[in-house]
Amino acid sequence: MAQYTLIKMLKKEFQAKRQKALLTLELLTESPAGIGDHSTQDFYNNAIEAINALAEADDVLDTIERYYGDNNNRFTQNNT
Repeated sequence: MAQYTLIKMLKKEFQAKRQKALLTLELLTESPAGIGDHSTQDFYNNAIEAINALAEADDVLDTIERYYGDNNNRFTQNNT
């Protein structure tokens, strides 16, 4: 049961990171006036950081799904 709780926590953690990255990219693309006091380099760095965070979150969530998803649940496989 502890393994299930850990995987559930990891999934929620990376879902939150994905949403944060998507929000950051949305703000950068749709509300650039909100970052007017920053340099162009800051803008680019923020965009790069957000897209890297999004890619990492998606990769981790894909990995969790691959190894611990409903169709490939290691918890139920260990009990059979």
